[in-house]
Amino acid sequence: MAKDDAVHAEGLVKEFGEVKALNGLDLVVPRGQVVGLLGPNGSGKTTTVRILATLLKPTKGVAYVNGFNVGKQADQVRHSIGLTGQYTAVDEFLTGRENLRMFGDLYHLAPHYVKERSQELLEWFDLIEAAERPAKTYSGGMRRRLDLASSLIAKPSILFLDEPTTGLDPRSRLGMWGVIESLVAEGTTVLLTTQYLEEADKLADDIVVIDHGRVIAHGTAEDLKDQIGGDRIEVTVADLERVRDAQTALAPVFGGESIVSHSMVSGPVSGGSTVLVDVVRLLDSQNITIADLALRRPTLDDVFLSLTGHGAEDENPGKPASGTRRGRNRS
Repeated sequence: MAKDDAVHAEGLVKEFGEVKALNGLDLVVPRGQVVGLLGPNGSGKTTTVRILATLLKPTKGVAYVNGFNVGKQADQVRHSIGLTGQYTAVDEFLTGRENLRMFGDLYHLAPHYVKERSQELLEWFDLIEAAERPAKTYSGGMRRRLDLASSLIAKPSILFLDEPTTGLDPRSRLGMWGVIESLVAEGTTVLLTTQYLEEADKLADDIVVIDHGRVIAHGTAEDLKDQIGGDRIEVTVADLERVRDAQTALAPVFGGESIVSHSMVSGPVSGGSTVLVDVVRLLDSQNITIADLALRRPTLDDVFLSLTGHGAEDENPGKPASGTRRGRNRS
């Protein structure tokens, strides 16, 4: 692996009985960057993170984290990473400060360091006022912040975030984004798995899209958007019962590649704003009332649909979600 790579994995395969969660996955995460690992449920995101965090052993393949072989040098890997999963790993009956002290003890850190670091993290994550309260009294956003703070107690150079904002309200999600951006500004490398494509668009320097356990695309958000090219038109009809009629009427504009979502029909177009006139004329000829009409660039959602044939939050048919048990190992 290159010296500038925080994570380097080649040919990772993971089998759970007859289910192949990973099928020859390659992954590189440069130091000091945020790499977004995107894929629908069951695509292998969490399995990948668990292998890199030494919580699972690959069936085949090799992976290095911070220069250490995850299979042969697991202890060194664990001492150089932080991990936050989809579900918080805090102890509900301990206070916020006690939770941080517990994780410091698991790392065998000096008590005076843990005390100072805990105070620093509680201030950073706006948990000072709740520091002496049991975690069971915390809101979901507060628990998530405490969980992330726990993963940072030892100042890891590499942070694995497995869908860290799942279940958070928009305000808490924005707050978590700010924390991640601050960590990266200080030199932390982040591997972020997410189903929120706007999250990857906002945070990731590079994006790796996986499906059925292998990489199907990678590049910056703009690179991926450019792959499918063109603009898109979104038409919202006033009468939900006529959305399929609108899709049929607009087939000449979209070339048969339109998508229906509730009362909206969308599809790729060429010709920019001039096509809007055609859309209005076609729908007017069918007496279909337009509630909203917009022309926009492709999004990562469009990329996902183009690459996988389904949305980012859809299940892979016939395949269970991989890595259903989640937690943190810091010994």
